[in-house]
Amino acid sequence: MSDSRGRQTSDQPPHGGGPRPGTPPSEDPQPRGGMLVGRPFGVPVYVTPSWFVIAALITWVFGGQLDRVLPELGGARYLVAFSFAVAFYGSVLVHELAHTVVALRYRLGVRRIQLQFFGGVSEIEKEAERPWREFWLAFVGPLLSLVLGGLFLLALQAVEMASVPGVLLTGLMVSNLVVAAFNLLPGLPLDGGRMLRAVVWAITGRPMAGTVAAAWAGRALAVVVLIGLPLVSASRDLERSRTDTLIDAVLAAVLAAVIWNGATGSLRNARLKEALPGLRLRDLARRAVEVTADTPLGEAMRRAREAEAGAVVVVDGRGDPVAIVRESAVRGIPEHRRPWVAVGPLARDLEPGLRLPADLSGEDLLRAVRATPAGEYLVVEEDGQVYGVAALTDIEQRLTAAVTGRA
Repeated sequence: MSDSRGRQTSDQPPHGGGPRPGTPPSEDPQPRGGMLVGRPFGVPVYVTPSWFVIAALITWVFGGQLDRVLPELGGARYLVAFSFAVAFYGSVLVHELAHTVVALRYRLGVRRIQLQFFGGVSEIEKEAERPWREFWLAFVGPLLSLVLGGLFLLALQAVEMASVPGVLLTGLMVSNLVVAAFNLLPGLPLDGGRMLRAVVWAITGRPMAGTVAAAWAGRALAVVVLIGLPLVSASRDLERSRTDTLIDAVLAAVLAAVIWNGATGSLRNARLKEALPGLRLRDLARRAVEVTADTPLGEAMRRAREAEAGAVVVVDGRGDPVAIVRESAVRGIPEHRRPWVAVGPLARDLEPGLRLPADLSGEDLLRAVRATPAGEYLVVEEDGQVYGVAALTDIEQRLTAAVTGRA
């Protein structure tokens, strides 16, 4: 059943890459997958299980460094190191809250903040409507990290460097400056990439042009990270062990993959949002033939071929549609058995969510499909007359073509 009726035959490296605005309606929100730790400004903040992994790694590495700087601490150095991990992610939270406050100020809505392995993510519900709002929304995170780095530097003046407060403040100062500098790099999904996107958008007047430029810049940045970080580490210490060299290479590869995938995802989401207005259910609906539940599948398929239809609808004695024959069930019936199998057992009853108006389009269409997952949907006119059947595979193919640039 494939012929149709009326159918034409979208962060996060160290700290996290900032806000994730405008999540496309076709993507279900990520599962919570974490522990709720608070609701600043009414926005839930979750700590994911992956945070505990990075916290343990920071504790181990920083604890080892403390042994060389403050050997008198003994085993307590790991408690100090864990305190640094918590304080550092507190700084990451401040960075994300900066994005959140600006997003709320612009009435974009913020679904939640997540603290995870590679930092933090502010899930912003809408995209900024103007390029300079997008620029400020992205820039405010690194700006706050720079401010925090400066504050920790000032606090250092009041303590001994060779002390626990001195070591912690130094670590927090350096880490916040690194976070700010890294996130200002001009490539998606980093904040600097969103700033670049805003600048190109402002110059060209086209948001998509900004996204394409920033996404390719992000991919180039990923290649630089993959090759450059191990080379820089090796040049700074020519006597590094093979284990240290391997660890640097692995971390560079992981970070490069995160940046590359983030840039690619941003480009895909932008293409999807651009294609959504053209996604119309009327264009996607297949012509359907109507049969009763006791009609043999072979006969139903014959009628569909004659009518050049791509779907079969089951009707009751009054001719009202009551079910849709599932394409997946039809494929499971061998050709020689189809004359002996009735279509009734192969059909799915028409629940309320399986009847969709023919004029449904864009975000409304995707929202309706998500609300009632199914393989096929009955498409009806305003007066209730059957227009056809929309297959989920057809919708997915249209979206795939859009996000891969083939539409």
